Amino acid sequence: QIAVSKHSEHMPLNRQAVVMARHGVPIDRSVLADWMGRTGALIAPVVDHMAKSLLADSTRLYVDETTAPVLEPGKGKTKTGYLWAVLRDDRGWNGPAPPGVVFHYRPGRKGEYAAEILKGFNGTIQGEEGQEMVRGTISPTNAYGGYTHLATPKRTGGDPLRLAFCWAHGRRKLIKANPQKGSPIVDEALLRIAALYKVEDAIRGSDPDHRRAVRQELSRPLVDAFFIWLQAQAARISRKSDLGEAMAYMLKRQDGFRLFLNDGHVDIDSNLVENAIRSPAMNRRNALFAGHDEGGRNWARFASLIGTCKMNGVEPYAYLRDLFTKLAGGHLDRDIDDLMPWTYAQPVDGA
Repeated sequence: QIAVSKHSEHMPLNRQAVVMARHGVPIDRSVLADWMGRTGALIAPVVDHMAKSLLADSTRLYVDETTAPVLEPGKGKTKTGYLWAVLRDDRGWNGPAPPGVVFHYRPGRKGEYAAEILKGFNGTIQGEEGQEMVRGTISPTNAYGGYTHLATPKRTGGDPLRLAFCWAHGRRKLIKANPQKGSPIVDEALLRIAALYKVEDAIRGSDPDHRRAVRQELSRPLVDAFFIWLQAQAARISRKSDLGEAMAYMLKRQDGFRLFLNDGHVDIDSNLVENAIRSPAMNRRNALFAGHDEGGRNWARFASLIGTCKMNGVEPYAYLRDLFTKLAGGHLDRDIDDLMPWTYAQPVDGA
């Protein structure tokens, strides 16, 4: 109950202690923190196995990261750690693998952390280009270049990844750059991007070959025309202006924005992983910081299990209760696959 309240309902331990005391169950916050630390260590093998499963059974992953303030012992101040999210969700192309997300705590945002987390993965990554992507494919989510080196022959730990950029992120950059009085260029760009999303709405959940065929027929001409038009508009705008920078951002990354046209497994944006990191972000706002690096790692572990439960329609409290019972009974020595949150999902009618 304490874990779910903290990581699902975003209720920090100090508030939980106040509520417990009001109901006649005075348990100090330090005791709750100790419980969370002990159980966080116990679930580590389960989350580690989830992480390996996502890398081994996927050719396309979403990647993003969010800050995780962590107290520096002895200094009385916080440092900025990061929760790196690696997410699999193949429902857009009717893939057989269950969805899941694993958060990895790291003390920074260096490219070496991305290389370490994605070691052994071959495919595409999707996200915004603050991150960049690789396939296997990973979609990057922002303009941060921590993933770009993974798309080169110099990558260690796997083949060069393919980076699929996020059209929603490009769209947001244009909206943010829109002058206060408005801009016909931004208005036209948004209409053109909306036409692409209309195609995506019609093929969501279809098999990859169908998605690719429809995109080749309907979306490719739209994308070709968009970048020709965008190039012409960029020539009229100062590159130092916000709008000029937003257009240059997309023009410079055309290959990544076009990747979805040639692969039905790839989505047009990385909104799924952006949605997944909102829950840890809510915890950050309410709890302010983790007490130490191990607290950051425990934060990531519980966020992984609870986030994956929610993606699979599994009730987090019931799952954790059963998981802790099986861990206490020595189930790790039997079949760890049975402990994955997606194994608790109810089968869909007709499946």
